[in-house]
Amino acid sequence: MPATRRDLFASAAAATIAGAAQAQPATQGAGARPVRNVVLVHGAFADGSGWRGVYDELTSRGYRVSIVQNPLTSLADDVAATRRILDRQDGPTILVGHSWGGTVITEAGVHPKVAGLVYVSALSPDAGETTAQQYEGFVTPPEFVLDVAGDGFGFIKSENFKAGFAADTSDAEAAFMRDSQVPIAMSAFGTKLTQAAWRGLPSWAVIATDDKAFDQRMLRHMASRIGAKVTEVPASHAVFMTQPKVVAGVIEDAARQASRAAL
Repeated sequence: MPATRRDLFASAAAATIAGAAQAQPATQGAGARPVRNVVLVHGAFADGSGWRGVYDELTSRGYRVSIVQNPLTSLADDVAATRRILDRQDGPTILVGHSWGGTVITEAGVHPKVAGLVYVSALSPDAGETTAQQYEGFVTPPEFVLDVAGDGFGFIKSENFKAGFAADTSDAEAAFMRDSQVPIAMSAFGTKLTQAAWRGLPSWAVIATDDKAFDQRMLRHMASRIGAKVTEVPASHAVFMTQPKVVAGVIEDAARQASRAAL
């Protein structure tokens, strides 16, 4: 190859390599997408409709929100239901769980699209632990009483429902929630988790300070153990319904921080 052609070839190759090297950071930056997806997971004795206020708040702020309908028949079934919704997300997602939903997101949150976890008065076992173990050493308030049927599914006792679950709702709202409650297979509380997503993801916790479903010490202990950023709010266990602005605000904070961490 003549020297002039050889020099031109070498120059062109060097320019191509240099251009690729300069383009690489821009490509990586483009891949760090802001977190605009939120998946909400309800707990026991409720269904996804309780998230309506949080849904309205977040969608009005530009988030794409999806709601899981847990069958509450087993941990595996609820995790599978959550994964189906996560599979449908078009990018990084904040995964949110209320109460029993915290156990579900702890197991399901290892999904590659999950960028952060929000626990709303929620359980957060470790891998190898059961949900029931989280109650050891704590005393559940006397207002929260379960009625377990012969088939192993549990309801909140009707006469205790408002005091134990939704004290800050109206009588009419509490009556509807009581009469539409979804029972959970109590065996789910004895199932050991195989994953603990909070060990690898940033976490946030909303603690309802008037929650009668959990010992307050238990809520704070769980949030501390997972290293969650805590927001406390005066509310009942139905905080996901009665304080939608506060809950949505924490979720938005999680989305913003997860977005910054991805840059």
